[in-house]
Amino acid sequence: MNRAVRRATLTVADAATEGLDMVTVVIGGAIGAWAGYTYSPDTWSGDWRLAFAGGAAVVAAVAVNSLAELFLTPLRRLLTKARSTAQPTTTRRRTAPAAPATLSEGLAQVATATENDAASRAASDAWGIDQGDGFLRAEDRWRGYEDATASFFLAPGVWLHYRTEKNEYGRNAARFTLLTGDGDQPVPITHVEQIRHRLAARATGLPAVPATGDTKDMVADTIAELDNHLKALEA
Repeated sequence: MNRAVRRATLTVADAATEGLDMVTVVIGGAIGAWAGYTYSPDTWSGDWRLAFAGGAAVVAAVAVNSLAELFLTPLRRLLTKARSTAQPTTTRRRTAPAAPATLSEGLAQVATATENDAASRAASDAWGIDQGDGFLRAEDRWRGYEDATASFFLAPGVWLHYRTEKNEYGRNAARFTLLTGDGDQPVPITHVEQIRHRLAARATGLPAVPATGDTKDMVADTIAELDNHLKALEA
């Protein structure tokens, strides 16, 4: 299949998957609200019936979305695998280790598996902030850790950090943060363009965190000037 066509197909499939995720929440909420209001006692006041319907909507939305995850999660894994084969990236080949002879060996094997799993999940979840050629989805560039977090080396002194935390639906959600070796405040990242902006700022000697106060316009002008120089060099 032509690479451009395959890439477009995968993009549509990814968007459809995320769309289905949101649709299940909406459908579940609508069903819960209808059922909660319809089957609440007639003796209740209108406010109580609406409150009950709202609670039922939330419960139903979470329940339906959780059921949908049973087939959405395997689908996402298939799409991730398809994306990895659509680009010339190096895939790590791992062989299963021999059965451990001691508890310490078993613990060491599980620790290594945890690190590899964190790196794999980080590369997979990076689709949410990098839907292009997969720069951040190269698993070999991610370093996993025993606490299920991972880091991606971007440039000397700059790393992209990955972790998961519970969202409003009680599901694990990916969180990416830009870290520097200078002790700057971590910067939440939701799009790869933000990383480019931070690295461009760092290249000019500016802090890797958003400018505040009177320096905001100066920083924006400096970044704009740097972008113009970069475009001129690429022309």
